[in-house]
Amino acid sequence: MSTVSPDVLQDLAPTGTLRASINLGNIVLAQGTPDDPRGVTPELARELGRRLGVPVALSCFDAAGKAFEAMKAGKVDIVFLAIEPVRAAEIEFTAPYVIIEGVYMVPKNSTLKTPADVDKPGIRVGVNKASAYDLFLTRTLKNATLVRSEDGAQLFVDEKLDAAGGVKQALQAFAKGRSDVRLMDERFMEIQQAMGCARGKLAGAAHLRSFVEEMKASGFVADALKRSGQHDAAVAPAAG
Repeated sequence: MSTVSPDVLQDLAPTGTLRASINLGNIVLAQGTPDDPRGVTPELARELGRRLGVPVALSCFDAAGKAFEAMKAGKVDIVFLAIEPVRAAEIEFTAPYVIIEGVYMVPKNSTLKTPADVDKPGIRVGVNKASAYDLFLTRTLKNATLVRSEDGAQLFVDEKLDAAGGVKQALQAFAKGRSDVRLMDERFMEIQQAMGCARGKLAGAAHLRSFVEEMKASGFVADALKRSGQHDAAVAPAAG
């Protein structure tokens, strides 16, 4: 373990413990329970703590928006979130370590075939509140209406909405065994999952950026994804 500068430790573990947020609402990034989270993000957090020489405390949330709020409130030191302009105002992001697809789920007999078909007047789309795809669609949809809840896919079914937007793997799991829905083949966005710390913590941010590049290059990220059964998730390319 190399020597870590005091500035980095002050930015990333000011209490002497690395406090990391884990989003159990995204099955690509984390699985398990709040008491025993597993997957690529818990593994990255534990490896970072090992290298910093500090204990690690994992705070688990069921939605990305809640993890973001915990960072803003100073309750965690690092987050694992998708890069989004709204979040970048508060967070120093690394380059992405994993790329995930955002796709639409629609009723089986829907006339909607492509993402462009969804953005029409009168179309209602269920999304998880404050998720990366909620933020993206809020910026990009011109005509369709977003309907937000804690579970956008379930809302889509319960309220007979026209579509649900979400992480491909999560919607695949939701649709499994159902004959009344289907996923569109074409994605509506690329979700870039990154690490981050609070805005202005420049020493910590620089350390995280180097750490993420090493974790991608060494195969750590790829191996962690495979161990957690996320074979379809793509490791992000090296930062330019």
